[in-house]
Amino acid sequence: MTQDEYGRALEAATREYETLGAQRQAIDKRLGELAQTIGTLSRLLGYTPTVPFGLTDAVRLIMRGGVPMTPVEVRDRLHAIGFDVSKYANDLAAVHTILKRLNESGELRFIARAPGKHQYTLNRPATVVALEPDVVRYMRENRLEQEAAQATDDNPPPPRPARRARRAR
Repeated sequence: MTQDEYGRALEAATREYETLGAQRQAIDKRLGELAQTIGTLSRLLGYTPTVPFGLTDAVRLIMRGGVPMTPVEVRDRLHAIGFDVSKYANDLAAVHTILKRLNESGELRFIARAPGKHQYTLNRPATVVALEPDVVRYMRENRLEQEAAQATDDNPPPPRPARRARRAR
């Protein structure tokens, strides 16, 4: 394969990756909305779940919407979807604990705000940004210029000595 073919393959793969990532976000958001709707409608109809839903899973479900929320907002959303928090002596403390654990595991991301107003949000993977053809062309031309400049240099600088690794204390 030529460099141009590799470049086109990279651009196509990057575009597909971005498209699939956007679709995944939309699907996750819709699944969260539907789960909340199902929970609310089930509660209104008096249905009881056959599979017990734990607090951690309920918080994950709420956070799947992707909107940053405070612990108080998460607790209020739990009440809104009909999650039974009566078994917890302090439901807000339980929500705080779950949010902190999900943050430590990397599922959620902590967003520092004013005291008492900090939020958590779903920790999404970084989005790859596709480079436009003109940017790729500029990068390629710049690389060729650098190679040309190095080829005409009669006295290249001596290699730098390798750095010694620092020992951990």
